Amino acid sequence: MTHDTPLSPRPLRHLTEVHRRVLTAAQLRTHGVTTAELNERCRTDGPWQLLLPNVVLLHPGSPTSEERLHGALLYASRESVPGVPAQPGAGDPHRGAYAEAMLTGLAALALHGLPSAPPLLSLERIDVLVPRLRRLRSTGYVRVVRTSDLPVARPVAGLPVAPVARAVADAVAHLTDADTVRRLLAEAVRDGHCDPAALVRELTGARLMGRAHVVDAVDSLVAEGRAVAEDRLYRMVTGYGLPDPVWNVDLRLPGGPHLGGLDAYWPEQAVAVELDTRAPRQDEDATWSEYARKREHLERLGITVVHITPKKLREATEQQAAVVRTALMAAGDRDPAAYVVVLPR
Repeated sequence: MTHDTPLSPRPLRHLTEVHRRVLTAAQLRTHGVTTAELNERCRTDGPWQLLLPNVVLLHPGSPTSEERLHGALLYASRESVPGVPAQPGAGDPHRGAYAEAMLTGLAALALHGLPSAPPLLSLERIDVLVPRLRRLRSTGYVRVVRTSDLPVARPVAGLPVAPVARAVADAVAHLTDADTVRRLLAEAVRDGHCDPAALVRELTGARLMGRAHVVDAVDSLVAEGRAVAEDRLYRMVTGYGLPDPVWNVDLRLPGGPHLGGLDAYWPEQAVAVELDTRAPRQDEDATWSEYARKREHLERLGITVVHITPKKLREATEQQAAVVRTALMAAGDRDPAAYVVVLPR
């Protein structure tokens, strides 16, 4: 390719074509384009245009959404090797063509397929995540987001994209509409992109948990997550032919203290299931200690407690059903459990 190579007027059919329409000034120099020629071609009525500092769009008119994404990554990436970027699929694109840069925020969520993320072309700003020590400024349509701990990018359509939990946090940082924030958090978890704990860790790390509308969205997320997990537990019991338990009960010693609530309990076998749907923003060590004390107390009374997380229910339902079935079958080999009072919760 030379700088005289005509540009194809065909519409974008594959992402790799964008690499022939958006190049950095350094890449153009490797093809023999001098600074004077570049300036001439990027004049007001010229065939090329400066999309971002040192990033050139090799045709007139508005850039496509793919060209804007590619241009943002080229602007933010650390270009270690001159030349045309490696094509997606030829090695690791975010370590070659896009070293130390990845898409985040709403652009990343749109690429991940979250329904509430706006269309790419409608975004006024495209967020790009880079290491904190990079000397780089936001410019044009690119907003630079810095981090001291750059995550491993997820390749989406050949582009390096931040994991959903991180992208949600970076998007929420610039959102004030409570309904939009609530929808993004719910879609990220409900559609299986990430777990609530990972999401809230990112929100906490971004210092967003002091905002009332973010806290409200997390509370809604936890409540919805528990309802979904309870429904999956019910379908696991019925779908895998387990005996019917009593649902959502409290246990007490006769005339004694409250032992805690359980999501499912088989009184004859003294087997209990407890869903771990802790609010992620709570102190995990302290909350886990409370769970552990409760479990140890029940097991001292001869009650077997099966601890299940929503993730295990979602990703390994058959395995969790087998764990419960094994506990029920083993009940006959244990000493009888202490008598406890079962109350509806």
